[in-house]
Amino acid sequence: MPSLQIQPVDFALPEPTCEFLFLLDHYMRGPTGRGQAMDDGLRARLPAELAARPNVLCFIAHWVDPTGRHPVGLVNCVEGFSTFAGRPLLNIHDIVVHEDWRRRGIARALLAHVEGIARQRGCCKLTLEVLEGNTGAHQAYLNFGFVGYELDPALGKALFLEKKLPGL
Repeated sequence: MPSLQIQPVDFALPEPTCEFLFLLDHYMRGPTGRGQAMDDGLRARLPAELAARPNVLCFIAHWVDPTGRHPVGLVNCVEGFSTFAGRPLLNIHDIVVHEDWRRRGIARALLAHVEGIARQRGCCKLTLEVLEGNTGAHQAYLNFGFVGYELDPALGKALFLEKKLPGL
């Protein structure tokens, strides 16, 4: 019987590191990524950069069946802090399900896993961003219980903005 196993990524080990890079590269190449492969410089430094940050949590989902153990999903989270609640929060920075394994409940299982971790850490909420055109993911997040962020309905929902800084 097939099963789904979700485990933290141990960047000290080559196999989970390769699986992490494979799944993140798959995401980056797609339409909700940048549509480009991960560059070699990022591939070389990213595992050590993530391993050095205790507030970053990465998990891989494996589909286990008679044909083997397949890396099928990835979620990267960053712990932040809510000054209004005085408690940590967990931001889902990336969530990836390989296109060959979609519509099997993997994203929902990853979200549930992250929610369990957030509860263990005493977090007040989960946060994430989704592109307007990614309607499938947006609906999945709504179905899981996410809502648009607002403090006062009269002021409307929060917008996600960025300012790119020059690289080193």
